[in-house]
Amino acid sequence: MHYQRERSPSESLFWPVVWAVGLHVIMFAMLFVSFAFAPDLPPAKPVVQATLYKLQSQSQATTQTNQKIAGEKPKTTAPVYETEQLEQKKAEQEKVAAKAAEQKKAQEAQKAEAAKKAEAEKKLSEQKAAEQKKLADVAKKKAADEAAKKKAAEDAKKKAAEEAKKKADAEAAKKKAADDAKKKATEAAQRKAVEDKKAAALAELLSEDVGRQQAIADTVGNEVAGSLDDLIVMLVSQQWRRPPSARNGMSVEVLIEMLPDGTITNASVTRSSGDSPFDSSAVQAVRNVGRIAEMQQLDRATFDRLYRQRRAVFKPEDLGL
Repeated sequence: MHYQRERSPSESLFWPVVWAVGLHVIMFAMLFVSFAFAPDLPPAKPVVQATLYKLQSQSQATTQTNQKIAGEKPKTTAPVYETEQLEQKKAEQEKVAAKAAEQKKAQEAQKAEAAKKAEAEKKLSEQKAAEQKKLADVAKKKAADEAAKKKAAEDAKKKAAEEAKKKADAEAAKKKAADDAKKKATEAAQRKAVEDKKAAALAELLSEDVGRQQAIADTVGNEVAGSLDDLIVMLVSQQWRRPPSARNGMSVEVLIEMLPDGTITNASVTRSSGDSPFDSSAVQAVRNVGRIAEMQQLDRATFDRLYRQRRAVFKPEDLGL
């Protein structure tokens, strides 16, 4: 901040006086030039006199002013000049400062505008990115939901198919078990009926006393032998395990050796079927019978004659399929 001293009345009149003097000098110079180069004209006295009078009156006022200024000029010229230089410099500095401030303000305004624009663009870009992300998330979620729904439907369909298959298998197994049970029951009933029939015939045959048996041995020997042979076949069939090579039409003759109490001591092939596994299975089935207790009801002579050594022919269809 610069301190300015208060101007005196003489200093405040300096510039107006200078302008007035300068203006009069210019006017005198113009008049001089106009008189020097002006052509000779007819006299026009009234106008010239008025002009001269006016000029003379102006000259007197101007002369007084100039004299007054001339008297004060030596006192005020130096301080006034210095002050003017300072004020001019100050004005220039202020002007430069104002211009710089304006430029700075304009730059700041431009920067603020650019920053505002950049912020708006950034905000818009972020908003677009957020919208795109939101759309992508929605699409991703929708795809995941569709995939989950599709998988759930496929799982449900697969589960239903498995349940249906399981149910069908259970029904089939149940039906097969029922059919097998029914078949076994039928076979057991048939086998029991045959066995009961044979047992009844054998019991009736064996219930006769030994004397009567001996008396009728010659006449009914074949029938007794036939009944015991059927019993042997039945017992052997229960122990027989069919080999894979056994076929209907085969036959093997086996010699069975027993003791009077019905114990089987040996079994051997006397006529092969041509299939070794089938022959072996028949021999093993005879041996597995072990003992035929019904032989004890025969008298010794009949046993020795008929069953001490008894040949039996076995066929797959006789032993059971």
